[in-house]
Amino acid sequence: METTAKRPAPASLLAKLDTQPRVRDFLMRAVEGDRTSHAYLFLGAPGSGKLDAAWALAQAIICESHGCASCEACVRVARRTHPDVHYLSPESVTGYLIGQTRDLIEDVALAPIRARSKVYIVDRAERLRADSANALLKTLEEPPQGVTFILLGTSAETILPTIVSRCQCVPFRMVSPQDAATAVAHATGAAPERCRMAVAVAGSPARAVEFLKSAERQAARRTMLRTLDALPEADDLDILNAAKQLILEVKAPLAEVKSTQEAVLSQNADYLSRGALKQLEDRQKRELNARERSGIMEVLASARSLLRDVLGVLEGASDGIVNEDVAAIVERLAARTNTAGAVRAIDAVTRAERTVARNITPQLALEVMFLDIRKALLCR
Repeated sequence: METTAKRPAPASLLAKLDTQPRVRDFLMRAVEGDRTSHAYLFLGAPGSGKLDAAWALAQAIICESHGCASCEACVRVARRTHPDVHYLSPESVTGYLIGQTRDLIEDVALAPIRARSKVYIVDRAERLRADSANALLKTLEEPPQGVTFILLGTSAETILPTIVSRCQCVPFRMVSPQDAATAVAHATGAAPERCRMAVAVAGSPARAVEFLKSAERQAARRTMLRTLDALPEADDLDILNAAKQLILEVKAPLAEVKSTQEAVLSQNADYLSRGALKQLEDRQKRELNARERSGIMEVLASARSLLRDVLGVLEGASDGIVNEDVAAIVERLAARTNTAGAVRAIDAVTRAERTVARNITPQLALEVMFLDIRKALLCR
């Protein structure tokens, strides 16, 4: 009689934090011992996996089994669609708006929608200005039962001391690209070259794993790289159409998020007040905009990675290119430009990243970037 091999149980997001073992073990002990803090401050350089860890901790808090990875709650958190896990980022050039903070404080007072707990992930906490921070302090110090805050920042020195003193600080070490790629290979079984590419695009191991699982996100990268390849021969109309197409592809993975948001609104329409429903709609719109900006940043990272490969080829770098799957594009662009042109093209990507971070229309940022890169690549 044949026996069917039993599949291993899925691992929680927290268990997958292989590149930050000390953080992983510390948070797992806190979760398993029911000793999680009401407010955390994750501190570390960009690329150290702070946001990945925040979502992992949120999954462990929201799940009634401390992160079983297989229940509906765990799946929703892993897909970033759980209505009781809220992600916030600055909506102004100068930082968080006081209105954002007021909306957050009002939302904290509302009961959870699906779970027994609520989690608020506050990215770039150093952008909390004095007025916003002061409005948040009382809630941060004594949140309602079942509410957890996870703030993310680069250094305690860049965050207001009053915020730091109300949080449990968790330091993150910097993860090398090689270690990150190794972690992705271990999690996915993908070829090393694909893992290196995914880390360069997504920025952290966990996001790289999700990138390799997403056909839509990989399609957006391919469109970006094809656009760069065609820029030397493109006219202005080609560039405008390419930017428009990229925006559509970046939005494609958001369809599931939008569907979940609409379902949440429908479920709450009968018992939430008109004001509470409007607040929920506004929060969902902000979350959707934040996800779109994240997708734009990802395709910009794809452009930066490709252009760095071009620069490496021009400079005779011996460590090889990251985007091996499009080596022909790298060679073609390297043949069309010189070192100075490649550097100016990379600078154009940097300007686009800053523009998107300031909440300027992403399509406009892409159009200007493509025009600047075309000019840079044709300058020899």
